[in-house]
Order: sequence, then structure tokens, then C-alpha cells
Amino acid sequence: MNRRNFVQTLSAGSAGLVLANPLFAFGGMPAKKIVMAVSGTNSRGLFLAKMFARLPDVEVAYICDVDEAVLLKTASEVEAITGKRPKLIRDYRKLVEIKEIDAVAIAMPDHWHAPAALMAAAAGKHVYVEKPCGHNPAEGEMLVQAAAKYGVLIQMGNQRRSFPNLKEGIQAMHEGIIGNVYFAKGWYANNRKSIGKGQLVTVPAGLDFELWQGPAPRMPFRSNLVHYNWHWFWHWGTGEALNNGTHEIDVMRWGLDVKHPVKVTSAGGRYAFQDDWETPDTQVITLEFPNGKAMTWEGRSCNNLPIEGSGRGVIFYGTTGSMIYPGGDEFSFYDMDNKLIKAWKSSEVVDAANPISPFERLDVGHLENFVAAIRGESGLNSPIAEGYASTLLPMLGNIAQRSGKTLICDPATGRPNDADALKLWSRSYQPGWEMKL
Repeated sequence: MNRRNFVQTLSAGSAGLVLANPLFAFGGMPAKKIVMAVSGTNSRGLFLAKMFARLPDVEVAYICDVDEAVLLKTASEVEAITGKRPKLIRDYRKLVEIKEIDAVAIAMPDHWHAPAALMAAAAGKHVYVEKPCGHNPAEGEMLVQAAAKYGVLIQMGNQRRSFPNLKEGIQAMHEGIIGNVYFAKGWYANNRKSIGKGQLVTVPAGLDFELWQGPAPRMPFRSNLVHYNWHWFWHWGTGEALNNGTHEIDVMRWGLDVKHPVKVTSAGGRYAFQDDWETPDTQVITLEFPNGKAMTWEGRSCNNLPIEGSGRGVIFYGTTGSMIYPGGDEFSFYDMDNKLIKAWKSSEVVDAANPISPFERLDVGHLENFVAAIRGESGLNSPIAEGYASTLLPMLGNIAQRSGKTLICDPATGRPNDADALKLWSRSYQPGWEMKL
């Protein structure tokens, strides 16, 4: 699909979405071309590369990945869209030195997100970083500081902030359609299989495992790590709570209009299988906030029984009603007799278990917002300060889980008042790869 067909298909399939969101008015953008690089393109990054490549006056000129096969595949797919083959780079540190690049999209493994974003910001590049924005809270704090210090835009990939119907619904909730909203429940369910017991094996040909580990202290290569299972190892990943929970937790924080919690607990573990998977496959995080508000998030990686007919979503509870949000761009408000007040509908089909994009066309709005902000036409829908505030909540849930503690947190910063918990606030780095502003 080329750019013109992409725009026509988007418009035909999402007429209401286009009308509701002026950022989808592709033809109205200034002619200034934005030169982009996309790094980490095996899965979500390939999606980003193709979506950015289809936007007018945006050139995906560089692809960066540590796997040669991934590089070649991504380059071919971008070339098929644009007719121009992007340049290929293995070492991200060399990528950010290229002066013509205006912005970098980062979809590398979690342990790379913040270090890569900081390198790009320090080089004067705008940054689109996939969630989570860091591997630990200290990294998120540093990115907020970096955006201010270097004067660049950093947007996190919590794309629901750009869903036009949802934005209207959250506004209606803030205006009191269901009274004082005091509690929210979010969930994510999947049916992931065992990753087994990994073996120490030779690194596959074409994969630069030294660069793949990058900022993380060195560990030997194992057979059940690359390209996806790193999510379930604390050394590189952040578990389901940040892999997917970040999205629903972000929506809950947005809807409740809260920031940092005062109390955090977590219950769960690796229950479904006995294998190398370290992070919880079953987890319930509870967060309490000032002014009598709270939320819970339930993650089930290995049992996909839906709630309210959806594998992911949120329910908000207020003093005069409730809102059910099943994960896409539609939702319903109910009164205290459970009668429907109002509903927003969308033609988009949500595939909750899709690891690349559950709703492709809706995602485009967040990328459009990023591009429009670079051009000065719009503010970011999710600037890094907002992205980090939402990412911090599941991070605190994981810290509570790993430390076995109930966290009592400073509502001004989110920092827990516990020495053991604070040990997990940051991490160690491979010598020479430390994050520095």
C-alpha cells in the first residue's frame, strides 16, 4: 500500500475518526519534510517504520537494528511503500550522530528505551519512544529532565491519548457525567505459552548480541530470550504490567485525574508454568491516591478469559454512574440503575492479543500528533512528563511485587519510603553505557 492509497483507505474506513480529529487532515501539513530514523524494527518498530513512511512529508531515511535479517526486511518494506530504500545502521550510537535526522522512533527492548531516548535528545533529535519510557523510575525521571534541558519533544507511545472518541469521553467524565469518579479497574488477558528452560547457545548469525544488550550489564545468550521473551526477565524486561498494563493504567490515571500514589500493593507470581519466566504471569496491582481515589490492574498472561467481553479494558466507577471502556475507541456510560446514558461507537475492531497493534488505524493519530508537534501545529498528546507519570504506576507495582512490601509513597514524587524498595528505583549499567544528562 503506497501513501496515497493509505490515506484513502484510512479515510474510507474511519470517516468519523477523520472528522473528529483534525490531525488526520493529512493534506493540511506544511511542506517541510521531517527526516526520521526508526530503531528496533523486529515487531512494533516495523509497524512504526511503515506507518511513519506513509505519512506525507515524512521520510524514514534510516533504519537501525542489531539483527541483519530484521534490517533487510524493514528496509524492503519501507522501500515498497516509498520507492526509496532507507540507509541501514547497526550501532545506535552512530545513528544519533547523523545531523540530517530530525526525529527518532524507538521500539527496542525495554532496557534500551530510556538510554536511546536520552542519546537522541542530547543530539538534538525529537523522540517517539514506545512504552514503557524506561526500565525503572530513575530513567523516566531523567527523560523528563532531558526534554527540558535539550529543548526537544519526547512523546511516549501510549497512543490512547490520541483516540478522538476516548478524549471526548474522558472530558465528559471530568465534566461530571457520572459524578465524582473515585475508582477504576483495568485488566489485560492473554494466553501465552511456556518459554521453557533456555540453554546457553551460540548467538545466531546476523545478531549482534553485544549491541542488543547495550546498556544492560552483560549476560550470556540463551535460547529462549530473543526476540520476544526478554519481556519476562527482569534484567531486560518489565513484565506484563509494563508490556501491556501501561496502556490501561494510563487511561485510568487520565480518567481519575490523578498523578502519584500514596500507597501501592501487588499480589501475584509465575503460576501457570515452571520455566525461566521471572516476572509475574498473574498480577493484581492496587494503587491508592490522595483525595479518596484508587485503581486496580489485573494482568493474566496465561489465561485469556475476557472481562466485559474484552481481553483488555477499564471500568470507571463514580458517584452517579459508571463507564465501561473495552480497550479501543468506544465506551458506554451507565447511571446508578445500570441504564445506558450515552455511548461512543467505533468501526475499529480491537484484537487485544495482537502484540504489534490491536488497532492499526487508531494508532496513526498518535504518530500524526507527534509529527504535527514537531512542525509547531499542535502540542503533544503525551509529552514525556505525562508518559512517565503513567509508566511509574506499574513500575511501583513491580517494585512492591519484587520487594514484598506495601509501598507508602510521597504523593509529590511517587518515591516509596522504604530502603529495600528504593534499591529497585534504578539499575546498574554496563560500564561505559551509563545514562548521563
